Amino acid sequence: MTGSSEQQRAHRAGIYKQKNKQHKYGKHRTKGEIERENKGRVSVGILTKKQRKEQKKIDRRHKATQLRRNKKDQVLTEKRSLGSRDGPPQLVAVVGLHAGVDAGAVARLLGEGSGGHVQPEGGVMGASHSFGLVLPRFKQRFIFISPSTADLHSLLDVVKVADSLIFVLDLRDGWDSYGEYCLSCLFAQGLPSHALVCQGVSALPVKKQVELRRALLRVAETRFPGARIFPLDREQDAALLLRHVAGQKQRRLGFRSQRAHILGQRAAFIPASDTGAGTLCVSGYVRGRPLQVNRLLHIVGHGDFQISRIDAPPDPLPLISSTSCPPKHENGDVEMQDGSDPAVRLLVEADPARRESLQTEAELDPMDGEQTWPTDTELLEAEEDRRNKKIMKVPKGTSNYQAAWILEDGEENVEDDEESDDDVRVIEEQMAREVDDSDSQDAGSGCDSEEEEEEEVSSSGHNLAEQRYDESMDQMEEGEELRRYREARTNDMFPDEVDTPLGTPARIRFQRYRGLKSMRSSPWDPLENLPPEYARIFQFQNFERTRRRILAEATQEDEGVMVGWYVTLHIENVPPSVMESFQAGRPLVLVSLLPHEQKMSVMHMLVKRHPANTDPIKSKEELVFQCGFRRFRASALFSQHTSADKHKLERFLPSGAPTVVSVYAPITFPTAGVLLFKQAAEGTQELVATGCLLSCDPQRVVLKRIVLSGHPFKINRRSAVVRYMFFSREDIMWFKPVELRTKWGRRGHIKEALGTHGHMKCVFDKQLCSQDTVLMNLYKRVFPRWTYDPYVPQACVRISEPGAMADIAMQ
Repeated sequence: MTGSSEQQRAHRAGIYKQKNKQHKYGKHRTKGEIERENKGRVSVGILTKKQRKEQKKIDRRHKATQLRRNKKDQVLTEKRSLGSRDGPPQLVAVVGLHAGVDAGAVARLLGEGSGGHVQPEGGVMGASHSFGLVLPRFKQRFIFISPSTADLHSLLDVVKVADSLIFVLDLRDGWDSYGEYCLSCLFAQGLPSHALVCQGVSALPVKKQVELRRALLRVAETRFPGARIFPLDREQDAALLLRHVAGQKQRRLGFRSQRAHILGQRAAFIPASDTGAGTLCVSGYVRGRPLQVNRLLHIVGHGDFQISRIDAPPDPLPLISSTSCPPKHENGDVEMQDGSDPAVRLLVEADPARRESLQTEAELDPMDGEQTWPTDTELLEAEEDRRNKKIMKVPKGTSNYQAAWILEDGEENVEDDEESDDDVRVIEEQMAREVDDSDSQDAGSGCDSEEEEEEEVSSSGHNLAEQRYDESMDQMEEGEELRRYREARTNDMFPDEVDTPLGTPARIRFQRYRGLKSMRSSPWDPLENLPPEYARIFQFQNFERTRRRILAEATQEDEGVMVGWYVTLHIENVPPSVMESFQAGRPLVLVSLLPHEQKMSVMHMLVKRHPANTDPIKSKEELVFQCGFRRFRASALFSQHTSADKHKLERFLPSGAPTVVSVYAPITFPTAGVLLFKQAAEGTQELVATGCLLSCDPQRVVLKRIVLSGHPFKINRRSAVVRYMFFSREDIMWFKPVELRTKWGRRGHIKEALGTHGHMKCVFDKQLCSQDTVLMNLYKRVFPRWTYDPYVPQACVRISEPGAMADIAMQ
């Protein structure tokens, strides 16, 4: 009994025994003390989940309000600074979109009917219908310029730096075909703030005015949704239009708001004594971002240059007239003052230690391709591999995983075939022979009738007009266009299909090609077999990260010549052709380049074909590019726009689908509009495609695909005898590892060669149909051609356009 009672007492003293918490004396604050210390503040920890959610919503609403207020203040600041005393004068370009309108008359009416002071000295020297306008009542300054639409390059250059555009429309038609062409180019480049104007409304009856304005508004809605059309016949209309242009919201164009740019208003050339190049002194207002003297300067259409110093002459368009304009020569050029003249003060001089270099290409070291001397361990390993492995002859330049496709010994190494895109196309020759045969048959059947028609034509005298028409036709150009159309049509009917040549072994003709198990997942080393041009270009480790960093630094820069200052730039080593172009009336646009934007690399642009152009554009054909502020010529390489790491080459520029264009060109940081022009033999330039700048990536893999086709000769369920793909036993054994496919979706491989004339036995995954075609895909990597040329000749006027003819007559 004693033992059992002890066990019961131990059990009661176990985990069920109550243990009271001891009281803490004076070691805590009272509730009143805590409230007095917090002073009404509520701890975050006591908020409920619902209260925290409501608090986050309130914080987001306050943050959005602050961002909206900051953005509104920024827009108001830019609007107030533009055209004011602190900012540059608002640059307004007046563009006529019809042959029957006079843009110069509209500009003059705006100057005369505004009630302000018109100053011809404030305009662009040499430009037609250019003048400055000061409105002291509104505290605004304007510079009006009317670029000629006949010179498309000048029109695009002026619009790149213009703050506002005034489009002059015809009262009945709106714009003609050439005006539509100009609008397509302007919209693709980037359109600033604009207004629509028509003339001749007040001369019509009131009822007719309403009908014509409604019809014109319906026409304008196709290009300018929600636009307002201003009549401009009286001085009151001019004042209303100026008030609208001065107060409208300015559109922000990324490629110019991130860089300092200047429209040259005056220029003088100081030739050097020893060379033809000299110093070009250009005066104008700084726009966009602050201008730094150590940065490179790009003159649109002429190249990149360095700045030696920047001066500050008197403002020719002051809001408060207190100083006189600089003296001018008789020929209209400004006389540049030296540093001792009190009228011109020196702002900043270039620092030779900090000045950016004009180097565009990397230094080429011919010894970079040499192999270093191997170590003893590597020599021993190579000797063991040589003893254990069978020696296999492969084409020149074949890597290890390329050689894995080759199972048996091939022929001796031969020299690489020349890089050519003119693959053997027997299909085209057959089509051409069929066309010639049909023409000859038609000619033979209708011989008598043609002789009778010739007699009738000669008697009536119509043959003289036909002879003149034939003399004006270029037979060589007609033959070239016919060949291009046949190639494009053949590529549409049989994509990438080529015929194996009869006289050359396929293993030699296609030795640079290889097979891929999967276009999506098969590996392809982007650093393999690079061309020599890649030693001349620059490459970023991470282009997107560098772009964000440089653009962020450009946005935060506040050093240098501030926006709105009237300055004179002294540019070194400029050829005299720049001054000649300015004296001829063409605009002089200067742009300060961001870091690395003078260096060459592989640029990719995403474009879409213009619907008005239907001519076949072959890959690697030389085109004229307008990329941001740059204009150059280069050979374009077309490829598909996909998210994979390999991209298929497009032999011709497709229509209706976005296409990536790859060229060797100077680096340009997006965003920037892109225009592609095709230059004809007579000098005209036709708009081919429009788009935007994509990226800078030399490691983008573009693969050219060729398809070898064969015909199933004998079919036995899943196996078949295929012919006409190869014509020798050695070629079959060479391409035996490559997978086969058919147009109906079957997949297979070569099992063995039959005979010595190209017949082979193939096995497929399913039953093969007799109507099917056996195909083999081969790939090789292609690169752009180094044909970059920064000097683009002036485009001739398209004589077929009535608007262009009218512009010539006006000039």
